Amino acid sequence: MDSLSYLSNADSAYIDSLYQSYKEDPESVDFGWRKFFEGFDFGQGAGGQTVSVSENPEQLLKEIKVLNMINGYRDRGHLFTKTNPVRERRKYYPGKELETFGLGNGDLETVFNAGVEVGLGPAKLKDILALLEETYCQSIGAEFTYIRNPEKVKWFQERLEKERTKPNFSIDTKKRILKKLNQAVVFENFLGTKFLGQKRFSLEGAEGVIPALDSVIEKGAESGIEEFVIGMAHRGRLNVLANIMGKTYKDIFAEFEGKGYDESKPFDGDVKYHLGFSTDVTTETGKKVHLSLCPNPSHLETVDPIVEGICRSKIDFKYQGDNTRLAPILIHGDASVAGQGVVYEVLQMAKLDGYKTGGTIHLVINNQVGFTTNYKDARSSTYCTDIAKVTLSPVFHVNGDDVEALVYAVNMAVEYRQRYHNDVFIDVLCYRRYGHNESDEPKFTQPLLYKAIESHPNPREIYNKKLMEQGSVDANLAVEMEKSFRALLQERLNESKESNEYAPNPMFSGAWAGLRPGTAEDFELKSQTAVTEEDLLKVAATLTHLPEGKKFFKKIEKLFEDRKKMVENRKFDWAMGELMAYGTLLSEGHRVRLSGQDVERGTFSHRHAVVKMEDSEEEYIPLAQIKKGDAQAKFDIYNSHLSEYGVLGFEYGYALANPQSLTIWEAQFGDFFNGAQIIVDQYLVSAETKWQRSNGLVMLLPHGYEGQGPEHSSARPERFLELCANFNIQVANITTPGNYFHLLRRQLKRDFRKPLVVFTPKSLLRHPLCVSTIDEFTQGAFQEVIDDTYATAEDVKRVLFCTGKIYYDLLEKQQADQRKDVAIVRVEQLYPTPITQLRELKNKYVNAEFFWVQEEPENMGAWPYICRKFRKSELNLEVISRKEASSTATGYAKQHISQQLYIVGKAFEDVAGKEVKKAVVKTTKKVVNVD
Repeated sequence: MDSLSYLSNADSAYIDSLYQSYKEDPESVDFGWRKFFEGFDFGQGAGGQTVSVSENPEQLLKEIKVLNMINGYRDRGHLFTKTNPVRERRKYYPGKELETFGLGNGDLETVFNAGVEVGLGPAKLKDILALLEETYCQSIGAEFTYIRNPEKVKWFQERLEKERTKPNFSIDTKKRILKKLNQAVVFENFLGTKFLGQKRFSLEGAEGVIPALDSVIEKGAESGIEEFVIGMAHRGRLNVLANIMGKTYKDIFAEFEGKGYDESKPFDGDVKYHLGFSTDVTTETGKKVHLSLCPNPSHLETVDPIVEGICRSKIDFKYQGDNTRLAPILIHGDASVAGQGVVYEVLQMAKLDGYKTGGTIHLVINNQVGFTTNYKDARSSTYCTDIAKVTLSPVFHVNGDDVEALVYAVNMAVEYRQRYHNDVFIDVLCYRRYGHNESDEPKFTQPLLYKAIESHPNPREIYNKKLMEQGSVDANLAVEMEKSFRALLQERLNESKESNEYAPNPMFSGAWAGLRPGTAEDFELKSQTAVTEEDLLKVAATLTHLPEGKKFFKKIEKLFEDRKKMVENRKFDWAMGELMAYGTLLSEGHRVRLSGQDVERGTFSHRHAVVKMEDSEEEYIPLAQIKKGDAQAKFDIYNSHLSEYGVLGFEYGYALANPQSLTIWEAQFGDFFNGAQIIVDQYLVSAETKWQRSNGLVMLLPHGYEGQGPEHSSARPERFLELCANFNIQVANITTPGNYFHLLRRQLKRDFRKPLVVFTPKSLLRHPLCVSTIDEFTQGAFQEVIDDTYATAEDVKRVLFCTGKIYYDLLEKQQADQRKDVAIVRVEQLYPTPITQLRELKNKYVNAEFFWVQEEPENMGAWPYICRKFRKSELNLEVISRKEASSTATGYAKQHISQQLYIVGKAFEDVAGKEVKKAVVKTTKKVVNVD
């Protein structure tokens, strides 16, 4: 409480001299003193006693102390609130006693001009103190003074102090609050009695969250919000689905009865407290609002970036960039919001151009325990919400038993979000009536806490008693509400038992209308991805043009000149193949979004999708110039912050909300995706079978063994391939720019969507042989398998199946030795595996034995999957690779070269040879310095 401590120890004579200087020239004193004297003069002018500083310096010192007290309450009053419903709060020192500020009881009747600061005008100390106690130390504790924007701080101060943080709701609003509380309490009680022993992760102890969410929707609709996207973990999810989202009680009961399962459909489903839902609701004032609750796994905060990505996608496409019409709501637990690193990653997106959504409303269900862990063991910070301070987001700490205070706080949060487009947190201090789930015994670990909880009344009982004491409701209203609602639930339960009908949210509706699930047959068909030569060259011309009159770096100018030569020669490298894929899609009306670390330039300085002027920060983006005006779709490219988990989740959410755009996340190095493994496991590969939600996200993962060591060689193909089943994703490792062009375009040229994982090259970006002629873009389609065109089929004794960059090392040996007896076959698409095409090669190369050749150790890469897929097949594959290892690659360049030459030599039953060694060494020297 020392924000004005520079005043408290000041000498009165010194203050008087400063005041006289201020009177002569306000600019002659420091800013802090100037503001203080302005307030002092204002107080006198507002009717206070005219006090001469020189005549009564002691009075002035007391004024200063009162100002210190006011600011002390604003800064630290939240530490002394009545916000914990079931136990005493911790003690904090110094306290808020008058003596803390150099005041005493003898000053209570003294009139101070400092009362002007809180809107009272000159007032007695006791009245100033009463206002501060009522405003900052009751059921709501507000943290906001750390915000570095004076306008925002002043907004909070004036709102809170004017209203003394006291709700003033109408009788009708109070009855609605009681109704929503009744629904929340009775619903949980009903489930607990009718489905004894089944997990439901009850909201009991935090039922006030339901009227709070209801008020967020009502208040939001009044302020122009047309849609909310909600993310939450499992605690209270069923209650939110029923009493906020409007999912029918009958359907929820059907899920308890196990009626959601349909063996005729290719979906495995998920537990009922992980499922999502969407609906339209009508508010009390007649406004239509769309609500979406995202599915979420047991990884508590994993849904956070998904929600933000969905919101940004809808803001971009549905609301034309207006983020006041849609708002994200994230419902956290106290242990997870403090302990899960993805929360920090997501918060750091809040103000970034590529990821901001106009402010998120964060509700924290603070049970004061995480599973069995006490809050004191769950964090080092004072509050579980202290992470909010990273982005200067205000926090309301609210007693969960005081439902009106909670509704008041969320209403202010919505207003703040709409006004300032910032995140805001509401920390609902409550409790968990049972253990982590209903069959868990919490007294093993929190015996004293649960002794208090056992006898503690629920929030509905507390609020009903309060309303009756106020005379706001009839004594029988709550009883009648419970009776009628319980009867409704019983009726719906009976209907559920009698009916076998169950209707989950449709899989392809809204933005997904017209699309369908992909099937095995789809992957046997070719998609029309070629473009006309005229269209391709138009795009290429734009991509190679720099505007006149602008000064670019010499290296950029040379790069664009080199690209012009490619157009002239009609041969294109990897970067041009990629950019032309984006350009042609943009010209056809498909929006393209690419994000990740360093994607504008590209980790390996190959893409240069955004170029800077030499003498300014002005940017030029060729892909934004494909067609003039609004004739082309928008191209978005963003260098992300240094996050994988958060950003991949965000892009997954973005693609989930709009299947008609090409949404891409690129890793800086392929193996860095492992920081986002949870998104891959819980969403990318399994969302379709768990939640019937498709996605067309593309992941670009730089991969290849060039001597860069264990962390920059492997994108871990084995991890993705072990997750492949039921045609859930696509996995590719491409060797030509032309095939890459078709692969990217294919994502939007089919009437279904599947995630695409591409192991992209590093050294091949500049490999002289890794080029494609114009015909490869204007003819044909994506090739899952590329056969050898050099070897003579009847003479072939060995067929080397491979994928990706190792092909070029093998090719070097084949061409150097003119080995027409060895065929090299490239498997460009690893999954869905083109089994039919590979088996046909057995008939072509009738005299050959077949090998799988890879750079990765035997226990990694594609081989474990290929081995399983082709076991006992007619191909009878053997593997040529590095020896099995615990680390992906050696850190020694010489050892890498030796291992690479061993693989090539063994593949041809010969030493690798000088030409191959020369090529491998050259590649290693070129790439090894990129880290």
